[in-house]
Amino acid sequence: MAEDRLLIQRVQTGVRVEKRLLKVLKAFAEYQDMTLGDLLEGIVLHAFDGQCPFEPASLQRIKELKRFYGLDLDARASHRLVESAGPSSKKKSLKKKGAKKDSGDRK
Repeated sequence: MAEDRLLIQRVQTGVRVEKRLLKVLKAFAEYQDMTLGDLLEGIVLHAFDGQCPFEPASLQRIKELKRFYGLDLDARASHRLVESAGPSSKKKSLKKKGAKKDSGDRK
């Protein structure tokens, strides 16, 4: 088994993901007793090879988790998602405005 393992280097990343989608991913990772990162790596590697990463039982569990967390998005939504002007967007906007104001005061 040890000879089947692949030595890799992981990096920490900050990605923004739709809130309900993240909840489903985290819940499914917990259900599978794996980390979110391991789950995402598996999904992406399967997708890159044109394969579905899930067996029918897993797809059923994901369907249940989507219903529980109110995730009504599917693959058709993938290139149409637009972020709302929620609290995190307002904080960034205020920081940017404050930065511009500060630089103007230095003149």
